[in-house]
Amino acid sequence: MTVNLDEPRKAGLLPPVPAIGGAKTSSPRGSGLASDRFATAVVVAAIVLAMQIGSYFVPAYILPSPIAVVKSLFESLTTDYLQILITMVRLIASLLIAIAFGTLIGIITGTIASVRPYLRALVFIDTGIPALSWMLMAVFWFKDPELRMFFILFVIIVPIYALNIHDGIRAMPKEWLEMCESFRPKRVQVLRYLIVPHIIPYVLMTTKSTVGYATRMLIFAELIGSSVGIGARMGLAQATFHMDSVIAWTVLLVIINMLAQGSVDLIERYLLRWRDEAAVR
Repeated sequence: MTVNLDEPRKAGLLPPVPAIGGAKTSSPRGSGLASDRFATAVVVAAIVLAMQIGSYFVPAYILPSPIAVVKSLFESLTTDYLQILITMVRLIASLLIAIAFGTLIGIITGTIASVRPYLRALVFIDTGIPALSWMLMAVFWFKDPELRMFFILFVIIVPIYALNIHDGIRAMPKEWLEMCESFRPKRVQVLRYLIVPHIIPYVLMTTKSTVGYATRMLIFAELIGSSVGIGARMGLAQATFHMDSVIAWTVLLVIINMLAQGSVDLIERYLLRWRDEAAVR
């Protein structure tokens, strides 16, 4: 018997499966992006002005001028680009693997009741362990700095995705599942037509809220357990009282985080282009 789940999807009883092509729906997203960019520019200008005024009253090793920060940022981009690349590779690789494992654990806990209590208990124990404890244990357990960085981000990020994906599946409307089960589909078909389309927004939402946190944790981990990377360079700048370098690296991290957030937004608009955006009046 061939199961066809397209009819209930067309009737709006099941979430649509993301397609490769298709027309884009209109939304007020463009005006919102313009206002966000304007607000960001205003805030940045205010911060720069405050730094410039403050640099007149305190020494440069406490608050350097914006010009000194820009010079240091340019120097870091031209001489320490390898350190930036190392940090970016660590971050992207760890995030991708953590997303895959966290999503898998969330799907298992959300769909298989027999193993749900055990995996959730393991996830809750993991979330109760401070990040600093994981960093210190990683220094003792792993000799290779790359394994240290990966382990730290993995154990910190995976539980976040597992919990959010689990909650997303449990929040699925009961009518969708009943309608899907009325066609007696295979488990793979339920996963393909119902679970995966439903959890995509949760994965993207978690990524947007996690990428900045993961970046901060990675920089902290590099400061403690690595001699290369942006975190290690920031530690060296702090030890030599180069506050302009510390602020320059901080500015670079803010830019990286904004680019990452923008990339996730682009992916979200592509994968969820079938969904109309609600506008509250």
